[in-house]
Amino acid sequence: MARIIEGKRRIIKMTTDDVLSVVKQFQQITQKACCYDHIREILEHNDFYIPED
Repeated sequence: MARIIEGKRRIIKMTTDDVLSVVKQFQQITQKACCYDHIREILEHNDFYIPED
């Protein structure tokens, strides 16, 4: 589970499973993208969610 650490800046501490989950979501969302600009456009319309402790 991800954990938000408060300080001067908020930091999100993520487990290996959290990181792999984000990568998997990214790959699923962008698999049909043809170029960098297309990936950016696709990602602007999608959100990534990580469960918090």
